[in-house]
Amino acid sequence: MSAVSLSRRLAAEGLGSAFLLATVVGSGIMGANLAGGNVAIALLGNTIPTGAMLVVLILIFGPISGAHFNPVVSAAFAIRGQLSLKELLAYSLVQLAGAILGVWVAHGMFDLAIIQTSTHIRTGNAQWFAEGIATFGLLVTIFGCVATASKSVPYAVGLYITAAYWFTASTSFANPAVTIARSLTDTFSGIAPVNVLGFIVAQGIGAGLATFGSSMIWPKEPT
Repeated sequence: MSAVSLSRRLAAEGLGSAFLLATVVGSGIMGANLAGGNVAIALLGNTIPTGAMLVVLILIFGPISGAHFNPVVSAAFAIRGQLSLKELLAYSLVQLAGAILGVWVAHGMFDLAIIQTSTHIRTGNAQWFAEGIATFGLLVTIFGCVATASKSVPYAVGLYITAAYWFTASTSFANPAVTIARSLTDTFSGIAPVNVLGFIVAQGIGAGLATFGSSMIWPKEPT
């Protein structure tokens, strides 16, 4: 049981999720605006700030809440007995609410309509498989670092997501709250609402396999 109150942990999860999505969506808008139609440059402009912000957010909020910002990460820790069901539900709801708020903040900063729905189609076996791999790799990165080099978690996660933007066909959402929130932006980083469920199912499968596999490789948490 964490010594930090649940209210403080939820505040950290919500604020961190909001800043993460403001970064994902805002950098996507800025990248697309400045890239002159070059999608590779726009994606690079989206990737670097996202990885950098993850490092910052995990450094500042990790000691408070664990800096999950991701329902499947919270679920994996709950499976390991480190979060109760009540805490898991609360974390997930706050992560989603914060993520949606972050999308709206990004829209406001770029003088766009606050309420939007994405028309960006992202679907198909390759994209679903990519999301499973992306989420699997994220969880293995987290559990591996927790077990062997806990102080490196912020940097490892930031670097992993930076890489996964480019080696996965889906650009590595790897997060159900992020996926839902990004369906509410019709900008570079959006995903059409009709495609959300396929991504979330793939993320859940990837996270489940990673949680099981990690428990075999690193069976005990450090004391």
